[in-house]
Amino acid sequence: MKNQLFTTLEQAEAYLREVLGEGESFDVCIKPIYVRNMEVLSVYISGLVDSETLTILLAELQFEERESIEDEPAYFDAHFNYHGKEPVETIEDFLLGVLSGRIGFVTAHGHCYCAEFRKYPGRNPEEPDNEKVIRGARDGFAENIMQNTGLIRRRIRSADLRFQLSQISKLGKTDVALCYMKDLVNEEHLHWLQERFQKIEHDGLTMADKSLEEWLFKQKFHPLPFVRYSERPDIVAAHLLEGHIAIIVDTSPSVMLMPVTMFHFLQHAEEYRQAPLIGSMMRLLRYAAVLLSLVLLPLWYLFAKESHLLPESLSFLGIAEPSEVPLFLQILIADLGIEYLRIAAIHTPTPLSTAMGLIAGIVIGQIAIDVGLFSSEVVLYTAIAAIFTFAIPNYELSISIKVFRIFLLIMTALFEANGFFIALFIIFSYVCALRPMKVPYMWPLVPFFPKAFIRVFIRFPMSDDALRPYVVGAQQRKRA
Repeated sequence: MKNQLFTTLEQAEAYLREVLGEGESFDVCIKPIYVRNMEVLSVYISGLVDSETLTILLAELQFEERESIEDEPAYFDAHFNYHGKEPVETIEDFLLGVLSGRIGFVTAHGHCYCAEFRKYPGRNPEEPDNEKVIRGARDGFAENIMQNTGLIRRRIRSADLRFQLSQISKLGKTDVALCYMKDLVNEEHLHWLQERFQKIEHDGLTMADKSLEEWLFKQKFHPLPFVRYSERPDIVAAHLLEGHIAIIVDTSPSVMLMPVTMFHFLQHAEEYRQAPLIGSMMRLLRYAAVLLSLVLLPLWYLFAKESHLLPESLSFLGIAEPSEVPLFLQILIADLGIEYLRIAAIHTPTPLSTAMGLIAGIVIGQIAIDVGLFSSEVVLYTAIAAIFTFAIPNYELSISIKVFRIFLLIMTALFEANGFFIALFIIFSYVCALRPMKVPYMWPLVPFFPKAFIRVFIRFPMSDDALRPYVVGAQQRKRA
């Protein structure tokens, strides 16, 4: 038979003890048990299985010498009738199943099975810190791929919802699930991802979803993100119903959504938890924050250095008391200083982070002004630009905006007004040229789709009969 991988139980036990390193790894368990009259070898990793369920099941299968065994597979199927059991056809599949948290069973004549007893360690679903809403669901993805698929299934009870499981990397064998709606997904996008999966040759996805993103898109040194990360099941479910594809990576609490455009990164669940008018206002404020985060500091620097460009009524925008330190250097130090504050806050224990922020923001800032290191206007405009940056809901995009802002500031310092507008043109041209998964990054602005562009800026009522986004290429554009 196909699942007869060993000739004897002794051979299987010796081989598995050597390969899995029992005695070298304390969590490897290889134990003989009985399924009624049949002696069976059980193989599992103790930290990955539900030992309580296993104990209850085996308690009902105590040794009883009442009948002979003529057909091992039939006997095992009849008595060990657990729903998560299946035969395995190769030793590699058997070992992978055991190392993934399943329990392997080997019968006396070498027939091999794997049973689903996985119970991965991890935390319970809780609201993600970076996607909080005032009202709405408080559950979020955790590091357990089985748990994450269940959170999506709970919101989309459709037979068309698919989860294609793959093991990525040579040594890590990380579980990765492609999630999509069969009747909606763009087949070209799906095949593109499946082909990329097969071409990944690496030891392991140590950084989980981020490692996978770089392998899929060959990101290299592009500053902008090519996928949207979300830790909220409701956001992922909404994207799946639009025809997007989600990728769930085991050990990661974030789910990747694709294909996406620049405007996908500026959406937030709070817009859909408020009335359409309020949601539209919040969205417009967020778009304004992106623009101001990019141009405020370079534009103010340009006006401060070229005061003749300002009308008389706006002359107060300049510097009242010049400092000994060049203005460009002041802005650069202050902007990078805020980035250092962010880094320090990440590495500071939570009870101390508030005090650290107060000391850095108030005491250091005020002293820097008093000693003449910074002009007060520099501190003011840098702080305002930082607030606009924090208003961007996507962390990866906010960091990219900061990189573009520094480039814009350097070009303005070198070439004044000409440098400012040339840098803006370069940034805009670069973003428009990006086409991850052959999808225009600036759609629906470039290329321009008027109706879709209006919907990007205005949150229409959900009862409004909207088509699925053209850029996704869904099989059915009209919603049910």
